[in-house]
Amino acid sequence: MARFDVYEYKSNSAPLLIEVQAELLADLSTCVVLPIVPEDRAKKEALPKLKPIIEVNGTRYILMTTDIGVLARKSLGDVVANVEDDYRQEITDALDFLFQGF
Repeated sequence: MARFDVYEYKSNSAPLLIEVQAELLADLSTCVVLPIVPEDRAKKEALPKLKPIIEVNGTRYILMTTDIGVLARKSLGDVVANVEDDYRQEITDALDFLFQGF
C-alpha cells in the first residue's frame, strides 16, 4: 500500500479512492483517502485547483478533495493504479488549497 495508490471501493457514489497518507504511516490500521468520481457524474464539481480532473486507466475522474476521509485499510478493495507519476503535484496542490487556502 503506497501513497497515491487508487483502490476499488464498493460505493455507487465513489467507486475509487486515492490514498494520500504519507507512506511513513503505512503501518497504521487506517488511512486518509480522497474519493474520485467519474467526470460525467460530477462535472459541475470540477475546480481546477481544488477538485482537478485526473485520469485513471483511461477514464476521467474528478478528485473530490473536499470529501476527504479516513477508512480502515481492510475496507479498501484492490489497487487498480498508482497516480503518483502523473498527478502527484495536482493532488498535493488540491490538499494544500483545502487546508491552507493557497
